[in-house]
Amino acid sequence: MRQVIVLSLADDTAETAGGCCGASAGGCGGSAPPDADACATRPPRVPVLRCSDALSAGGAAVEVVTACSDAEIDAALKAVRADEAALVVAAADDGQLRAVLRRLVRAYAPAPSKRPADLPANRTVPDLPPVGILPLTPGIPDIVTDLGLPTDPAAVAAAVLGGRTRRLDLLRNDGGSVTARSAVLGGVDASGTAVSWRGRVEVDDAVLTDGAEPVLACVVTNSGGVEVGGLPLTDGVAADDGRITVAVAVPRRVRRLLRRPDTHLEVRRATGRAVAITPREESVVLVDDGVTAQLTRKRSWWVEPGAWAVYVP
Repeated sequence: MRQVIVLSLADDTAETAGGCCGASAGGCGGSAPPDADACATRPPRVPVLRCSDALSAGGAAVEVVTACSDAEIDAALKAVRADEAALVVAAADDGQLRAVLRRLVRAYAPAPSKRPADLPANRTVPDLPPVGILPLTPGIPDIVTDLGLPTDPAAVAAAVLGGRTRRLDLLRNDGGSVTARSAVLGGVDASGTAVSWRGRVEVDDAVLTDGAEPVLACVVTNSGGVEVGGLPLTDGVAADDGRITVAVAVPRRVRRLLRRPDTHLEVRRATGRAVAITPREESVVLVDDGVTAQLTRKRSWWVEPGAWAVYVP
């Protein structure tokens, strides 16, 4: 009998009690300790129960786990690491999926001094075990829509039981985390007005901006399309081509004869294996897979081709 772990992370209601899994403050990977008792007694969501029932009906032995800390995620992953169980992540957003992938990378990545000989030259982590993604809201996480993955709990269960997988790229960064879908730098003030920032953005050998001009937004992605303030910065990015796509939106004043100058947004794009972003501001808003933080120093992302996998129909 096949064993399947359905891992559900504390949802947004935990933010008032110390943060939710995947959030920048508290919860899984956060700085504030979560309310463990409240997490442990929280009942499973309806999609989790439906997926669990479908897996059981298909002959699997199912364990439903609700995690509210990195330690609890690690404990749930022990059977997966031992190749004793398949994994389904019940995610409310891309950030919760990222929280689990980050712990998988931490568990599987070898120390530089112990790099195995069979690890591909363009990777720092071996193949991670496949993940079934169970959306807690149809179409969310966004990566589910990007990849055309099933959203119905029974269909997710069928894909896991079928065992067919698709390998995908993963973005790692020198801050010790990962990005499953996209990171956006830039933000808005209390009135909703876009706030520009300055910084150097390099993709391999290409410089998209040298830090001398204002930038309204910068997107680092390896999946689907990303809009910022209604402006499409990327579209149709493949999740398995071994490349990072980076786009910056730079305001340009265009002078017109006998009329006031207009401001247009110039979008510059580049693809490569790695990107380095060095802010010149004191801090820049960073929204990484939906999780908000502040970037105060240089940050580099690089692609790990085919490092993780999802169950597909």
